[in-house]
Amino acid sequence: MSPEHPSLAEEVAGVPDESGVYLWKSDSGQVLYVGKAKSLRKRMRQYILGQDDREKVPLMMTQVASFDYVVTENEIESLILEKNLIRQFNPPFNVDYRDDKSYPFIALTTADPFPAIKFTREKHRPGTQYFGPYTDARAARETVDVVRRIYPICSAQCVEWKRVNAKGGMPSGKACFDYNVGKGPGPCVGAVTQERYAENVARVRTFLRGHHRGVAEELEARMHEAATDLDYERAARFRNRLDAVRRIEQRQTVVSSRPLEIDVAGFFREETIAGVHVFVVREGRVLIGNEFVLDKGLDVPMNELVEGFLLRYYDDAGHVPREIVLPELPESAGAVEEWLSGLRGTKVRLVVPARGEKRRLLEMAAVNARHTLMRHKVRTRYDEERLNSALLELESALALPGGPLRIECYDISTLHGRHSVGSMVVFTNGRPDTSAYRRFRVRMDERESNDVAMMAEVLHRRFSAERIGDERFAASRPGLVIVDGGKPQLSAARAALAEVGAGDIPLAALAKREEELWLPGWDEPVVLPAGSASLYLVKRIRDEAHRFAITYHRELRGKVMTASVLDDIPGVGPKRKKLLLKAFGSVKRLRDADLDAIAAVPGVPREVAEEIAAVLRQSAEDDE
Repeated sequence: MSPEHPSLAEEVAGVPDESGVYLWKSDSGQVLYVGKAKSLRKRMRQYILGQDDREKVPLMMTQVASFDYVVTENEIESLILEKNLIRQFNPPFNVDYRDDKSYPFIALTTADPFPAIKFTREKHRPGTQYFGPYTDARAARETVDVVRRIYPICSAQCVEWKRVNAKGGMPSGKACFDYNVGKGPGPCVGAVTQERYAENVARVRTFLRGHHRGVAEELEARMHEAATDLDYERAARFRNRLDAVRRIEQRQTVVSSRPLEIDVAGFFREETIAGVHVFVVREGRVLIGNEFVLDKGLDVPMNELVEGFLLRYYDDAGHVPREIVLPELPESAGAVEEWLSGLRGTKVRLVVPARGEKRRLLEMAAVNARHTLMRHKVRTRYDEERLNSALLELESALALPGGPLRIECYDISTLHGRHSVGSMVVFTNGRPDTSAYRRFRVRMDERESNDVAMMAEVLHRRFSAERIGDERFAASRPGLVIVDGGKPQLSAARAALAEVGAGDIPLAALAKREEELWLPGWDEPVVLPAGSASLYLVKRIRDEAHRFAITYHRELRGKVMTASVLDDIPGVGPKRKKLLLKAFGSVKRLRDADLDAIAAVPGVPREVAEEIAAVLRQSAEDDE
């Protein structure tokens, strides 16, 4: 039973062991998260017992005060209900589109006697068939214009068309402007029957679904037929329509010699935001590339991110292809495929290609997704706002005297105490200041060295009297010093700073396992909220310090070590080194060998084999 939510744990114990949808709620009744499960009780218990390892869950559960659930017949019903509830409540911990803007569609008013075409952002209405969504409104408007030049069809904006449909399909008696200029079919004056008009509507529908090849072939045949009949005016009209189709095809990228009908969704993630780019491929050509930005996915797994996008995108999309190419299958792949197949009317496959043209398409879509996200960040000044929030959050969470405009972070890299180095990275105003990075070669005796002592040495040298005012290290003191490690590193760093008269500099130690920040004099660590800008900044700084230390360590090893790493291992002299290399042929093969194989070499004691295996294992990890 959770100590924070004892009553909640008892209530969850009474939830049925059946499939359904659950809603976590705050004390004000706000829906925080909507999820689905094959077993409601088991899934919800994972939240209560802290068995869900997604970073957003601990933060969310501190806000949860109650829950609701709905039992469903099967997983597909759960999927649909989850999708609808997310759209209804827009929970803050569910993945969603970045904004609530409506995307444009092209629509055919199929319920009217003479259906018309229109550009629209309206919600889906009965009796109207939608194609899209388009994220480029201009491209959607141009498509409507091209379609009307290829196939005479009424515009939903035409006043006379509205009168015709108001009269149940009877002519209004007055010719509209489009009919007079040859762009409209003329139901307003009875120039076309409903049957003949319906044939054009069917062709428009085929064209909007991306099947252009048959359209071009039909127009070319009709052009030649009219020319054979010496009806050159009609032949010219078909020629102009054929030219319009070919101009569209010229703008489309051919990606396959096969008539592929697929959608390719590429993803690019950064912190809690992601860009998505969807290539709509029909007849082996990319018709359009739609782009979206997903938000509120606080460190959700990729499969959950993919599933959330598929549900939202294809719930609105006017057409579902036979195959959808993805970087990873969604969380409930079978249920999603079944739902999509129901929308299409035939089987839909979700695929994750490992190679070939579909893999290349997926990689190209991912590159475009990255550009989608970068453009969004520039437009919204996302990075600037995120960094400002991070610095303010750190100032508050760590009780700093001011915003930490200069943050220094230190890390140690060593190989069993040998060739040990320290790194110092600097972030100014939340950004890496690479010109201020410094590195230290640890001087202490290898027999006395350990991570804590080496960290103390590096800080003592950095903040010594001769360097504290050195412009190469920045004349101004840092607003925060972070050391990689836990309480032992913190104590050593605090003592080192005090010895050199820099004890007033704010100090914190970042423990890797739980991402906790330990502060001098604080009994409990500071845990920054999962998904917060401050946590991402601190982790980024720590990772950069680790990368910089490892880079220097590898460089130093390359210069100092002789023929192999065996030279510095205690108990391995020239004779044993020769025996080992003779037995395995190379250091690489020795590194890949297990402990028993090394110990089986004549003349190599078990304890020496253990030391060899440990050193080679760490050497391999450092080289990754």
